[in-house]
Order: sequence, then structure tokens, then C-alpha cells
Amino acid sequence: MVIFPIIIMVSLILYVYYKVAILRSNDTLNQLYMNAKGKICLGLFVVFFGVNQYLYYQTQLALYIGIVFFLLGTLQLVDGYKRARHYRNEQKRLSRT
Repeated sequence: MVIFPIIIMVSLILYVYYKVAILRSNDTLNQLYMNAKGKICLGLFVVFFGVNQYLYYQTQLALYIGIVFFLLGTLQLVDGYKRARHYRNEQKRLSRT
């Protein structure tokens, strides 16, 4: 399965990109939005890393660790999505006024 390592690398690169974009921005709302997008990428990284490790080793220990990674990544992903949606709506609301 070559797709999982590709998704892992792309999400890790995007996570680093969004974290660097936070440092370049002076707007607090934009920083919060970039941080939320970074959380989404971090969640994707952890989820796919856990799935990939289980598929690679296929042991009971790898299954338990993969489940923990999957749950933690899903929590990061959902939280980042909710925050990104909120801050995107705030940016739209402020740009209209």
C-alpha cells in the first residue's frame, strides 16, 4: 500500500507549512485559522500513521497501538475541523463589515 506513506508525508509537510505560516502572519484571527488547519493535518498524519503501522506489522500489539493512534488522530481532526470552520466564518463575517 503505497498510498498511506504518501498521505502521511503530505499531511506532515502541510502541518509544518501551516505552523510556519502562523509565524509569518500578524493577524491573530488568521493565526488561529492556520493553527486549526495545522491540527487537521496533524490529525490526518496520526490516523494514517496508526493505520499504516497496523497494516505493516499485523500483530495484536500493533492493533491496540493503531486504535489509540486512530482515536487520538480522529479527535485532533474533528477539533481542527470545527475550529477551522468557526474561524473561516469569523473571517467572512469581519470582511463583510
